[in-house]
Amino acid sequence: MSTDSHHQIALTLVPGVGSILIRQLISYCGSAADVFRSPLARLTKVPGIGEVTARAILKPGVLTEAEQVIKRLEKLGATALFYTDKAYPTRLKMLYDAPALLYFQGTGNLNAPRTIGLVGTRQATDYGRRITHEIVEAVAPLGVHVISGLAYGIDIAAHRASLTHNLPTIGVMASGLDVIYPNVHQRTAADMLVQGGLLTESRPGTKPDAHLFPARNRIIAGLSDTVVVVEAAAKGGALITAEYANNYHREVFAVPGQLNQAFSAGCNKLIRENKAQIYTSPRDIIEAMNWDQSSGSASRTKTLPALPVSITEEESQILALLRQVTDLHVDELSWKSQIPMGRLASLLLTLEFQGFIRSLPGKKYAVVYS
Repeated sequence: MSTDSHHQIALTLVPGVGSILIRQLISYCGSAADVFRSPLARLTKVPGIGEVTARAILKPGVLTEAEQVIKRLEKLGATALFYTDKAYPTRLKMLYDAPALLYFQGTGNLNAPRTIGLVGTRQATDYGRRITHEIVEAVAPLGVHVISGLAYGIDIAAHRASLTHNLPTIGVMASGLDVIYPNVHQRTAADMLVQGGLLTESRPGTKPDAHLFPARNRIIAGLSDTVVVVEAAAKGGALITAEYANNYHREVFAVPGQLNQAFSAGCNKLIRENKAQIYTSPRDIIEAMNWDQSSGSASRTKTLPALPVSITEEESQILALLRQVTDLHVDELSWKSQIPMGRLASLLLTLEFQGFIRSLPGKKYAVVYS
């Protein structure tokens, strides 16, 4: 791996330095390597970095530890993705609490055009497994990549259904890439490396401690265009994933279940509290996400209506971005344009009133062509 990767990995190993501080350090110093070249006095001027943390950064042991991580990654045939890398998942890059560094093993596309997160209880019923398979089977012809957490129950059902239908599937882990949990899913995980992959923010050798699972769930939510909770108890990881998905402005669906059934309580609660749309068939998801619309290159050759002279620079920038692709999620528009969300919402409304763009299901926007 490159020298940059060495220093990037080392940054994540410094005690007390999380993803937000790493971004702060890169912003002030220029690169990960420059962080380690900076004198103590300069590091302590970075907001959030006190003398104790600055000294921890400059300890040579951190770089040595990073060398060991790189050796383990090379043995696994895995790679490290820093948030500044082009291959880093774009959907995550836009989020305020995204991991600064991810470890990936496999052949899948982390920036697939369409993704769906399928999550639920570890104690899945036959009903839950059947619905999971039904969803995967329906989205398979649309090339939708399936994201889940490799856990018992709904998660592993989603991965296995994806493999059955030759659909790439990504397993987001709460452990290192070399620690498959639960161990009985080793075979499925190996198959996923050929048809998808494994992703984690934990370095190799990390055991799946309890506090790592909620962090893992935020990655599932962030990678997904829409999250479907198939079965869930009143409390648990699936509801945490749904909460993150709502916070990230993703579409959330919940499969309704029988009253007084433990693993229907969470889904019914999400629907009752308007935190999820009700799932009645795969069509609900496909229509809400606008996946039933063709996205061929022919539509890109059409022309825009004539732009008024009074159009602003920001409005022109938004239209230019929307002309490059069939549609864009509002979060991606904000990130690519660097226009704050509040300001962007006002601009989008103005352009929609003028007839230049239209809003689509799933908080996406597209240009209106003549």
